[in-house]
Amino acid sequence: MTSTTPTLPFQYDFSLRSHNTFGIDARALAYLPVASLANLQALKSDPDAVGMPRLVLGGGSNLLLTKNFDGLVLHMCTHGREIVGSDQQAVYVRAAAGENWHDFVQWTLSQGWGGLENLSLIPGSVGAVPIQNIGAYGCELQDCFHGLTAFDMNSGEILQLDREACAFSYRDSVFKHRLRNRVVVLDVTFALPKQWRPNLRYADVAQELAAQRLDHPTARDVSDAVIAIRTRKLPDPVLLGNAGSFFKNPIVPATQHDTLLAKHPQLVSYVQADGSYKLAAGWLIDQCGWKGKNLGSVGVYEKQSLVLVNRGGASGQDVMRLAQAVQSDVMTTFGVALEPEPIFI
Repeated sequence: MTSTTPTLPFQYDFSLRSHNTFGIDARALAYLPVASLANLQALKSDPDAVGMPRLVLGGGSNLLLTKNFDGLVLHMCTHGREIVGSDQQAVYVRAAAGENWHDFVQWTLSQGWGGLENLSLIPGSVGAVPIQNIGAYGCELQDCFHGLTAFDMNSGEILQLDREACAFSYRDSVFKHRLRNRVVVLDVTFALPKQWRPNLRYADVAQELAAQRLDHPTARDVSDAVIAIRTRKLPDPVLLGNAGSFFKNPIVPATQHDTLLAKHPQLVSYVQADGSYKLAAGWLIDQCGWKGKNLGSVGVYEKQSLVLVNRGGASGQDVMRLAQAVQSDVMTTFGVALEPEPIFI
């Protein structure tokens, strides 16, 4: 008896509208829901997949589709979460790449483990969070990251990457550079501290908890505060297409910061460990008059200038034109370059 390669359930001329939070109606030449490692391994010998450009898709929350994708979209649909170890410092928890990120955070809290609460309600899937090194309210993914498993589509190898190998930096990682379009994240393991302390470095979170008279908040309390803040400030992508914060907060040298501060005394900035300054991109955009302003079918969200929104029927090119207009005004007014967070396809 000869063995045969399993037939993969490809779909062709596939609409990605419901698979990106901007709601852009771009199409993929081919689409494959990836339910297991075996699906990825079978691609190497599938004649329909050989030589096709590939795009790995999670929740589609950090993506701007500027055109149709003339290749194969691999949509990670794997599930599973488990405790994989424990020591004096931490509990180690692993989640499959296709798990919904917010649901996973809430599950860890229900088990009594803190550490991820400041990252509550960020859209997307677990497999995407190390790529972006997501961050919010004084916390970044790398703070609780332990390691991940990835599949190398070129060699077929299974890779184990620790924090150093992932080369995390502000909204960045090795997956946006050397390993881009080469590896697929299969699962991520987190180290959740046994000696948990609330992270209240962000004033909004501290104020939200103070308003509720919570002097000794639990991890669940912090999560609830973050959810309340995000719900007030950010649009639900189900109701209004968006990719969350569209621009990174720019980091500038101290000399440039001091020059800007002299001209703009209300400048919002945060000193960094190396003496540079992180500027509040939302404030820069506000000063250029973009808050709540529309450009055709796209606009800048009226409650948070970092968020670009699809008012209905917008294309990726429409969003890109708005982003470029905002970038141009900020550069003209402040001499500061704004870098988009989402990946442009």
